[in-house]
Amino acid sequence: MPALAEWLASAAAAALTPGQREALRQWAEDGPPTQAEAELVETLALLAPLGADGEVLAATILHDLPALRERAGAALAEVFPGMSGLLEGQQAAEQVWSLHGGKSAAGNAEGLRRLLLAIIRDLRVILILLARQLVRLRHADTLPEPQRLALARLTADIHAPLANRLGIWQLKWELEDLAFRYLQPETYKRIARLLDEKRADREAFIEDCKARIRAALAEAGIAAEVAGRPKHIFSIWKKMQRKDVPFGELYDVRAVRILVDDITACYAALGVVHSLWTPIPSEFDDYIAKPKGNDYRSLHTAVVGPQGKTLEVQIRTHEMHQHAELGVAAHWRYKEGGSAAAGFERKIAWMRKLLEGREGEEDSALLAGLRSDLIEDRVYLLTPRGEVIDLPRGGTVLDFAYHVHTEVGHRCRGAKVNGRIVPLNFQPKSGDRVEILTGKVPEPRRDWLVAANGFLASARSRDKVRSWFHKLDRARNEHAGRELLEKELKRLALHQADLQAVLPKFRLDRVEDLYVAVALGDVGPSQVARALHEAQHEAAAPTPAQDTVSPRARPPRPSDRFTVEGVGNLLTQLARCCQPVAGDAIVGYLTRGRGVSIHREGCPALGRLAARHPERILPVEWGRRGAASYSVDVLVRGVDRKWLLKDLTNAIAQGGAHVLGVHSRVDDGRGIAEVRFTLKVADFEQLGQLLGKLNGIPGVHEARRT
Repeated sequence: MPALAEWLASAAAAALTPGQREALRQWAEDGPPTQAEAELVETLALLAPLGADGEVLAATILHDLPALRERAGAALAEVFPGMSGLLEGQQAAEQVWSLHGGKSAAGNAEGLRRLLLAIIRDLRVILILLARQLVRLRHADTLPEPQRLALARLTADIHAPLANRLGIWQLKWELEDLAFRYLQPETYKRIARLLDEKRADREAFIEDCKARIRAALAEAGIAAEVAGRPKHIFSIWKKMQRKDVPFGELYDVRAVRILVDDITACYAALGVVHSLWTPIPSEFDDYIAKPKGNDYRSLHTAVVGPQGKTLEVQIRTHEMHQHAELGVAAHWRYKEGGSAAAGFERKIAWMRKLLEGREGEEDSALLAGLRSDLIEDRVYLLTPRGEVIDLPRGGTVLDFAYHVHTEVGHRCRGAKVNGRIVPLNFQPKSGDRVEILTGKVPEPRRDWLVAANGFLASARSRDKVRSWFHKLDRARNEHAGRELLEKELKRLALHQADLQAVLPKFRLDRVEDLYVAVALGDVGPSQVARALHEAQHEAAAPTPAQDTVSPRARPPRPSDRFTVEGVGNLLTQLARCCQPVAGDAIVGYLTRGRGVSIHREGCPALGRLAARHPERILPVEWGRRGAASYSVDVLVRGVDRKWLLKDLTNAIAQGGAHVLGVHSRVDDGRGIAEVRFTLKVADFEQLGQLLGKLNGIPGVHEARRT
């Protein structure tokens, strides 16, 4: 590979350390140069001025030379530790290119751009993709017309907008111009002829204007940099389209930019320019006094210059120029007329800072930040036809169904992700292809609204389900709400509690109204359970009339597991019969020789003890120690299947609980498995969430506290 070896020896490979260059040279075999190798070397030459590091260059080489990657990939991975992520990113991008070539590409460009940024974990990959695409466009003349047009469309839809957003101006203009040249050849040639006819005159005109401005600024004592601002063909055409004017009426085909030290100098320079030539009032914009919404600041004016020709002049400070070029001003947003989410903009800002890093600046911290997961708060998924659907991070396949269409969500019965059947609470990741399996009749399920089940993460989806149930008659809603609530209270061992006690909390008059509210999703079953616990706890607490000590005289409550009224430094223990958990209403029983045994209020064993020895019953409260944990027995019944126990223990581990003991048995005649766990949990809330996870496991019929 003579061309590659020559490049490795050149100054352009300075980003590689001597050891890295030697490692690559060692694996590069000599042979006749190929078109692929020539394009690779041209790509590397584009990457070097953009500040690409050794890993970026090595990943570009190995991606474009598969044979070299097979021979040397493992060995080079030790020399370039971050290279694997760069290679994976380039391979992931191929998925976006193939999607763009499908029938759904039209009108889907923004979704594909967002998908690309979402599936690429190392944003340095974007550098490689843009440079490689520009090289391919430069050589597109040799391709058959269908391939050439497809390449140009891909560039116009994906690469050029990304280069614009990321501030890679060196590549942006050429990508846009070349894509425009192939997609609209006649228009491109017409504008090019208009430019070429006057190119020499225009360049001479610009140089004359720059010299006059420099002289006038120097005479006024203003230190400034004056530069010509070339206009590219695609940019000229866009402005002609936007303003609906012919070429001759564009004021900024001839343009200069003045950079000064401070704001005062900006207005002084503006006065100098206006004293030289007559300004065009309608073309003056003061974005310093009134910045654009994206904080872009500059003075824009147009004047009638020498020979009666128009000239556009931009005036800004060096700081303003750097601010705009770095992307904090988000120059692309007002150009494209769109908006972006905070997470998406954060990716853009980090990338632009890397690309615009100045020579000699310390950028190790910046690179370290870029290599971390800058994941935005949305995921980008694909329909079977290749359309991009975005959901909030944590969205499920059921959310996806409702995002596609409300009717699709109502009729959803299952889903496939990348061809594999998944449960409805499955959370796909960016780049996954989701297929919704639907029934003929719309039948949403009420447990989709139970937050603990995890079916819906989007408020928009939940509102659609609620709307469906609001249309049903009251009797059906009341019956369904009763079933949902009784199921929740039973699994939390609260089924004997009085619901009347919590009606005021939800501003309801009757228990039947509470059932309807639960059915419609306006009140969650877990909210009712929590309210019942709080009501029981308040009822068990002593009233002020029972206190014999003034609140001011009472010593501070000990920061311990329990507080036993009227007794200090007494041994306490949790009763094994009912295993109370923090948040339960509790009562103490004074035993002989084992201190106070703590029971749940309503415990049958405690009732028997109290009937025999009522004088031993003591008021007890939970203490304030937050780090305590409690044992609780949980019963799970479900279909006897392979991996059931593994799925249960995984759910328990994900819920943050610990397994203290487990016992299982199987009813072979009915094919039902029964598993009893003794778990360590922090409080009632953790227990409730855990029972919801266990109930959501496929094949589980019930999971409840015993």
